[in-house]
Amino acid sequence: MTRPNAPPLAAQLHEAFEQYREPTIQDLRFKHADIEPLINDLPDDFEVEKLGSSLEDRAIYEVRIGNGPVPVLLWSQMHGDEPTATMAIMDIFNFFKASGDRFDSLRNRITSELTLHFIPMLNPDGAERYQRRNVLDIDLNRDALRLQSPESNILKAARDRTRAVWGFNLHDKNRYYAAGDSPKTASVSFLAPAFNTEKDINEGRANAMQLIVLMNEVLQQYIPGMTGRYDDTFEPRAFGDNMQKWGTNTILIESGGLKEDREKQYLRQLHFTILLTAFQAIADGSFESWPLAAYEDIPYNDSGAFYDFILRNATRMYEDQPFVTDLAWRHREIDVDDARAYYLRGSISDLGDLSTYHGYEELDATGYTIVPGKLYPQALPDVGTLRQKDIRGLLSQGYTDFAVTNRPPAQASARWPVALIAPGKQPNNALYQYSNPSFLLEKNGQYHYAIVNGFAYDLREDLPAFKLP
Repeated sequence: MTRPNAPPLAAQLHEAFEQYREPTIQDLRFKHADIEPLINDLPDDFEVEKLGSSLEDRAIYEVRIGNGPVPVLLWSQMHGDEPTATMAIMDIFNFFKASGDRFDSLRNRITSELTLHFIPMLNPDGAERYQRRNVLDIDLNRDALRLQSPESNILKAARDRTRAVWGFNLHDKNRYYAAGDSPKTASVSFLAPAFNTEKDINEGRANAMQLIVLMNEVLQQYIPGMTGRYDDTFEPRAFGDNMQKWGTNTILIESGGLKEDREKQYLRQLHFTILLTAFQAIADGSFESWPLAAYEDIPYNDSGAFYDFILRNATRMYEDQPFVTDLAWRHREIDVDDARAYYLRGSISDLGDLSTYHGYEELDATGYTIVPGKLYPQALPDVGTLRQKDIRGLLSQGYTDFAVTNRPPAQASARWPVALIAPGKQPNNALYQYSNPSFLLEKNGQYHYAIVNGFAYDLREDLPAFKLP
């Protein structure tokens, strides 16, 4: 199937992104108090309006840019722990504040043809806790009919007032989706949601599909094979499906996982790129040149196909009998500092034949035997005493667990190659689902790897991790 090439504009925006990155936001754990000053300090050619408040009285704003005849509504972070698009929106505000660069003609075209209505951080109470749902524990994306929450009412009223022709429903998803049956993550996923159970395609939904094809083509230049789409089964309570039903050409965009980008700073850049490219395509009508059928070429998301770490083909002993098995870990983010930060806690998500799954990190343990870690025989008064010891040497003797009286907070030691426990306790290093054992991989009488908190450490190398901070 022939299709146009990705517009050159996209590459120019991608290249220029750092000029517009909002420097006060560096990771995913920002809050309403961090973006409110950015919104209130926007210049006069931005129209800022408080649309209402959340249940905990945090202001929900709309920012309007442009005065064109085509209204476009974008809302982000209706799930409080899905902030990637909010970051990109702050960067887009900086883009529209700028002038005198090579994009003045683009800004003029967009603002003369479109009126952009941004609602950044629709769920500020959820963002405060870095949780999906609002303070009532209601999923706002399942509240389009009952409109129980004030945040839901604000979004519905904005759509009705603006009579948005286009809508961008901006989300994140967990990092464990694959793009179809490939060993690649679905780092960005799309959906042109259905407006009825028959999944009919009217003009508005077809327009959304064509614009998705364009954005997907742009992403192929940077994350080839790493996009997916959701199943379009109609969900009668969801805002995206109802926006489509109410007459808004609606596009769902979700950020997933990307190796070496846990804080999604590169995915932020890609959001910036595809959204501005999409605005241009709407403004000049060029989205219509993209083939509708190519939407079906985007592979479906494969949920749960990835793990953070897979140990393959390891031998475990049970009653003196060897069994070859794979083990897979996922790391849970444990909130600290009022959810402004986190540390990672590993657990074994699955054991057995995991040959059809993929890992962000993988280790082939063929020929290696799993040996449970041992507790160091002496309790230590503090981590200063532990730092003085030869950590790599002790691991090579099989010691993975250390009893320490004055232990640092868990977030301080989560990435250490040893496990700390309270004096008088015994480690539980048995292998079973949802456990978090520490163990060694042995071959020919030598320990070559230590596995601690779902991370692998090569004992044959002098790794920086062995020098405890």
